[in-house]
Amino acid sequence: MSQDLTQWIMEVRTLQRQLADTQKERDQAYNSAANWRRLYETEARQRREDSIAFQAQIDALQQRLDTDPGAALEKDLDLSTINSLQGLQQRLDGLVQQCQDLTQQLQAEQAAHAQTRQTLTAALGDTFDALK
Repeated sequence: MSQDLTQWIMEVRTLQRQLADTQKERDQAYNSAANWRRLYETEARQRREDSIAFQAQIDALQQRLDTDPGAALEKDLDLSTINSLQGLQQRLDGLVQQCQDLTQQLQAEQAAHAQTRQTLTAALGDTFDALK
């Protein structure tokens, strides 16, 4: 009978250790989920702020165009300093290059945003799977 009692006590202790380990893993998973949630919210806030800033720039440019389209275009192109066809071609080449650079930057930002979203979504999914 003493051996049965000892065996029961050992089994209870083993179960207590397993329960403590499981609770620790659960707490770590909750902390990880909270951390990922915080990172996702920070990323989302930054994206919203960027969107607001870009929209303000678009609105300002639209207002310039609505007010005086010719002056806005001339200022952007700086046509007053161009006095030859070659100068105009060089200015056009510069603007095309600037457009390409901005397009590449936009594509890089979109790719980074998509990668961040995918990574955070996968991490949240893994965390929730770990909690189950």
